[in-house]
Amino acid sequence: MADPTAIVAMDRNLALEVVRVTEAAALAAAQHAGRGDEKAADEAACTAMRRALNRLAMTGVIVNGEGDDQTQPLHTGETMGNGAGPKVDIVLTALEGRSICARGAHNALSVVALTEEGSFLKIPQHSYMEKIAVGPELPAGVIDLDLSAEDNLARIAEAKGLAVSDLTVSVLDRPRHADLIERLYAAGARVMLFDDGDMSGALAAGLPETGVDVYMGSGGAAQGVLAAAGLKCLGGRMQCRLLIRSEGDFMAARNAGIDDPKRKWDIDEMVKGEVMFAATGITDGHVLKGARLLPGNRALSHSLVMRSVTGTIRYLSVRHDLDRSRMLL
Repeated sequence: MADPTAIVAMDRNLALEVVRVTEAAALAAAQHAGRGDEKAADEAACTAMRRALNRLAMTGVIVNGEGDDQTQPLHTGETMGNGAGPKVDIVLTALEGRSICARGAHNALSVVALTEEGSFLKIPQHSYMEKIAVGPELPAGVIDLDLSAEDNLARIAEAKGLAVSDLTVSVLDRPRHADLIERLYAAGARVMLFDDGDMSGALAAGLPETGVDVYMGSGGAAQGVLAAAGLKCLGGRMQCRLLIRSEGDFMAARNAGIDDPKRKWDIDEMVKGEVMFAATGITDGHVLKGARLLPGNRALSHSLVMRSVTGTIRYLSVRHDLDRSRMLL
C-alpha cells in the first residue's frame, strides 16, 4: 500500500513545479503584449508551456487543450511529461485572452490544472457553457442555473447576510450578455465587466480580495472546467451547463461521452479528484498582476499556486534572469 505521506509530498512537489509551466508561458507571451499580434503571443505561450510541461516528472494527458488539431502543440489528447511519476489529466490555457494580450489590456493569464487520471469532465471542443460561480463559505445549493439571475442574487445575498445592492457580479462584456447586465443593474447589484478571459472572471469570485461575489454568464466550456479546478481549491461553488444551440452541439456532446447534454454540473462533477492549480499573470488583472519585463533581460512574474487536498493558496512573486532561464522560454 502506498505511503499517504509520500503521496502528499509528491503532490506538493509537483504542484510547485507546475507553476514553472505557467511562468514560462506567461513570460513568453508577455514579450508580445501590446504588439497587436494575437497569433504570435499565443504561439509563444503554447511553445513555452509545452516545453515546460514535458520536463515534469509525470505521465500526463491533456483532456481539454488548445484544440483538436494534432499538428498543434497542447492539443486535446496530447501526452505530456517525461514519463516518470504519476499519471495525471491536464486542463490548460497557455494564453487566456489572446486579444487582450495583443492590446496590452487587462486579465490575460496562463493557467494549468492537474488531477488524477480520469477525474476531469471531458467536453466537446469549441463548446460553450452557461456558468454561475461564488466563493467559499456559502452553503450547497445556494446557486442554481434553473433560477433567474434575480433569484440567484437574492439567495446569495441572504446567505452572506447582505443586501443585493452590496453584491458585485463579474460578467464577460459581450453582446450576448446585454440583457443579463441590464437585469443585474435593475436588481441593484454592481457589475464588473471583463473584456475577455471569463476563466479569470469566475476565479475572481473565489478570491475575496477581488471584491467579486458572483460570476454569471456564458463562455468557453474548457475554461469552465479550468475555473472549476481553481474554485475547488478555493472552496468555492460553481454550476455549469452546456449551451446546446443546434443539433450539431447536441451530437458533439453525445460524441464526447455526455449522455445528457442538458444536465447541470457542479464542481465535484467537473473535477472529481484532488487538483493542483497554477496561474501566472501576463497582463495586470483582478486576480494577478502581469509579468514585468525589466532592464538587463530580467523579468518579474506573479503567480497563484493552489492544492485542493490541503486548501493551500500561495502567491508567488518571482524575479527571473532570462539569460540564465532560457529553458523557460
